[in-house]
Parts: sequence; C-alpha cells; structure tokens
Amino acid sequence: QDTTATDTTAVNQAVDQFSNAFSEAFRLLLAGNWEGLYDHLTDGALYLSGLFAERGLQALAALLLLYAIYRVLYLPLERALDRSDSIGLGLQSLLLKTFRVVTFFFIGTVVLDQLGVNIAVLIGGIGIAGIVAGFAARDSLENFIAGVTVLVDKPFGVGDYIKVDDQYGQVDEITLRSTRLRTVRNRIMVLPNTEMIKEKVMNHTKRNVLRLDIPFGIAYKERPDEAREVLLPIVEDDDRILSDPSPTAVVTEMDDSSVNMLLRFYLRDPSQEVSMRWEYTEKVRETLRDADIEIPFPHRQLFLDEAEAFEGTDLLAPTNGDHPATN
Repeated sequence: QDTTATDTTAVNQAVDQFSNAFSEAFRLLLAGNWEGLYDHLTDGALYLSGLFAERGLQALAALLLLYAIYRVLYLPLERALDRSDSIGLGLQSLLLKTFRVVTFFFIGTVVLDQLGVNIAVLIGGIGIAGIVAGFAARDSLENFIAGVTVLVDKPFGVGDYIKVDDQYGQVDEITLRSTRLRTVRNRIMVLPNTEMIKEKVMNHTKRNVLRLDIPFGIAYKERPDEAREVLLPIVEDDDRILSDPSPTAVVTEMDDSSVNMLLRFYLRDPSQEVSMRWEYTEKVRETLRDADIEIPFPHRQLFLDEAEAFEGTDLLAPTNGDHPATN
C-alpha cells in the first residue's frame, strides 16, 4: 500500500508540474516567446512519452473501444438527420460537429485519465486559458453565438435566395462564424453572422413561390386596357409562371410624363427571378412597340401662343440665314 501511495503521489506531482508547464506555455505564446514555448512543449512531450510507456496499453485499449462506440452512434445519427425535414442543412452540420467535439473531449478525458493525468487540474488550466482566449477573440465568439441563432431561428437556409446589405444571391453555406452568399455574378461574398442578424434580410424563397413585378410606362394618350390586352397573353403560355394567382397588369402611378404600370405574375421557381426579370423587361418593351403603344420618355416641348410681346424686336426679324446683327 505504501508503494502504491508513493506512486500515486509521484504521478500527481508530475501532473501538477505538467499543468503548470501548460499554463506557462500559454503565457509564453501570448508573449511571443517562441524559444521558451519550444522548451516547454519539448518537456511536455517527453513527459507524455514516459506516461505512455507505463500506461500506454490501457489508454490505447480505451481509445479504440470508445472510438468504435463513437462510430456506431455517429452513422445512425447522420442518417436520421438526413431524413429529417424539419432540420435544415446548417443545423444538421452544427449538431454533428457538436456531437463530434463532445465525444472526442470525453474520449480524450478517459484516455488521459488512463495515463494518470489529473483531469481536474488540467481542466482548470484549460478553463483559465479559455477565459483569456475568449477575451482575445470576442468578435469570433459573437459571430459564433449569431451563427447558432441563425441556424436555430432559420430566417434562411442553404439554397435560399436572399437580399442583404443591398446584395442579392443564393446562400451557399452557413457556418458558425459566417454566411457565404453566391451572387448573380457567381462570386462568393462572406458575411459575418453578426451582420446577418443585425441587417434586414429579405428571403425570396421562403414560401417557395415568388411574385415578380415588371414596371413599365405608357403615354397619357394610350389606354391601360389596351396595354393589358397585349401583355397578358405573353405570360399565359409560360409554364414557368403560375396560373393561380393569375397574372395582372395594374396602374400604379400617374407620373409627370407617363402612366406607370406593373406586369405582375408569380414564378414557380424563385431561383429564376433574375433571368425572368431580364427576359420579361425586354418582352414588355417589344410587345408594346409592336402594338404601337407609346412608351414615353422625359422630354420638354415649348409652345409659343400669341407672340405680340416679341414684335418689334430682333427675335422675329428676318435674318436671311444670318443671325440678327448685334450692336
């Protein structure tokens, strides 16, 4: 018993020394003392080698057994999440990563315990280091919390078309730190998750259908009914457009030089919003032109009624092709 107690005391003393060395190594890392950090890491590696030589077989057996259990549990969990319709892809990724981190932390704790490491002291040292690192990486922590909020609240998901910060695109990936948006120019824009919960986000695909408005204007001499008669047929035969609700063409504004209208219809596939907008903007212009319906543009006309005020002046005098003489 005395021998066992002596061995345990020696191990605990060695573990305490290693924990102190770990805290000192973290301090040297923050201070940028690379030479001192290298020495501490070397000492720690030598110490672990000694522990492994003594208790390595028990630790290795525990590692293999626990990893096998992890694989048995992970595969059914992954399949269950894939079959779930209520859990988005981003939240699935978060749950799987959390499961891996917690499991590996548990496995590491058991293995270190088999090696004789004082887990309580080690966790205490890691906790202090974590607090220091948390203050140093506050922005990353805020983005992490915002990422969890996005994944749980689900204002948008992977594959959705959204508009944020005047940028429109498809959500390509949601991570715990950022959201990646693929723009219409096929560029990847990385947005911090804190921005995603602070800015106004417009989701164009949340309800699986999207209303598209094509603005246009006609001259005051034209009749809105005539514009409807020629424009509505061009959308009725398009399979990409829903028949219910039915397409409409409505007057929205009486502008200075035009009667402003909207050709309004609903898309079956919201991902076609940009291409359909371009296509039907051109179709509206060509259809109105073919129907001889004037599309006005801003211009100014000057009418002179009763020019008595200009009689006797050089403005109305004949010039014979020349400008009036100036004194």
